[in-house]
Amino acid sequence: MKIKDDVVVKNEGKETKREKFVRLAEARTNKILNMLQLLGNCANTNTYDYTQKDVEKIFAAIESEVKETKKKFNKMENKKEDRFTLE
Repeated sequence: MKIKDDVVVKNEGKETKREKFVRLAEARTNKILNMLQLLGNCANTNTYDYTQKDVEKIFAAIESEVKETKKKFNKMENKKEDRFTLE
């Protein structure tokens, strides 16, 4: 810990695990949101031709990946519940 300009600086030059998570999660989430907005541009029927089946396949793939990613985050919470018990 170091005092710099009347501010306590912890881990100077080192990023905490939380700080790293926030930085990466925000950047990656914003990237996904931007890509979804770009995908939405493909809905313009004046420029693109697609079928309802195309739309269903696109969103099935997206929803499947969201579900799998969410499972990864939920595994961390569920690990405590995976303990062996006889009762």
